[in-house]
Amino acid sequence: MALPTTPTDSWLQGLDFPSQLFGTGSNDYELYEEGDEFVLSVEMPGFDPEDVTVTWDDGVLNVAAESEDERHNRRRTYHRRFRFPRRVDEEGIVASYNNGILEVRLPAEVDATARGREIPIES
Repeated sequence: MALPTTPTDSWLQGLDFPSQLFGTGSNDYELYEEGDEFVLSVEMPGFDPEDVTVTWDDGVLNVAAESEDERHNRRRTYHRRFRFPRRVDEEGIVASYNNGILEVRLPAEVDATARGREIPIES
């Protein structure tokens, strides 16, 4: 049996989990908690604000952008999904885009955790 040749944290990348919560290293985004809210900062240089779409659906934040450069006949796209470990107040989510940086603030519901259960470990 061959040993894995990729870094041990690379499996997280395919799960669309925010890397800052798990300490997996640098990326084009940063996610952290500030008080009672999550703050997501995404580097998206070259997109105009009207190219960017942010949506919330059942605990998942979707960030998408698309632009066309007709002069160079190129199309650029960006898409990421972020799941959150606690419930978020959907009505309080705000987003801003400035100098190629998208910032989304998501207020966490007080004393609320994401649904799930603890998995017992057998010995």
